[in-house]
Amino acid sequence: MIKLTRLNGKEFVINDDLIEMMEATPDTVITMTNGSKIVVSESVDEVIKRIIAFRRMAGYHSVADFSIDKDETDRKGVM
Repeated sequence: MIKLTRLNGKEFVINDDLIEMMEATPDTVITMTNGSKIVVSESVDEVIKRIIAFRRMAGYHSVADFSIDKDETDRKGVM
């Protein structure tokens, strides 16, 4: 969940897993998976940064976050 700001200045929290897409029009318009649209004052880049920060805090990791030990993968027949 990430905290964002509506154009009227009120903060709210949104489930980032339910975001389908974002557009800068020039305001940031977030389209949710149910089709509803939310306009926020943060830029698309700022929303992305908040999503990444939340997911890291929650324990999500990308493949790039893990280092691979070549000797270990050779033993498993991966490489």
